[in-house]
Amino acid sequence: MNLFMLLLGCKPSSRHVEQHDIYFGIAERLGELVPSIEAYWPEAKGEIHVDAWRAVTKVGSYQISISEEPVNNRSLKLYFVNMGGYKPNDMEEYHYKEMVVAYNLEEAKEVAKETVFFKHHISPHIDDKYGIDVDDVYEIEELLPALFKGKYYVKIREEQHDFLKEDDITNGYFTMEILRDQLE
Repeated sequence: MNLFMLLLGCKPSSRHVEQHDIYFGIAERLGELVPSIEAYWPEAKGEIHVDAWRAVTKVGSYQISISEEPVNNRSLKLYFVNMGGYKPNDMEEYHYKEMVVAYNLEEAKEVAKETVFFKHHISPHIDDKYGIDVDDVYEIEELLPALFKGKYYVKIREEQHDFLKEDDITNGYFTMEILRDQLE
């Protein structure tokens, strides 16, 4: 089984612009998630699509896998951190979405901030200038739809060597029909 992270998009009938949300699900293949994706965002009325997705197998120096057995020694946890920020003269709130492994919520926030700063070469002074801050932080198992909770568990293993390939992020416009076709 795989842990999938998806960026969902849709334009509900009462909205002027496309809306987005992050969805986490567990399946062998991405297409198996279609029913739970549609149930997750019923206001989309079948007009939901995926703008980006990844199978989560590596976060930092940690290997991520899914177990059907409860995991012992749960001191380390997998977190999703959503950071938002602004740019001058731009009517947009930009978001940085990070997966981090940490012992608690506070550490997850700090690790995510360091990761974003490193990736974009942003100094802490620019953080103050542009107002980058943590909007949301969740333990992944809290975000899973009910049909996965208590059935699957996130397993975290630290790698001593950096042999694990970075997760690929696939971007595009994937309708539920396209995802269903992946099942054939």
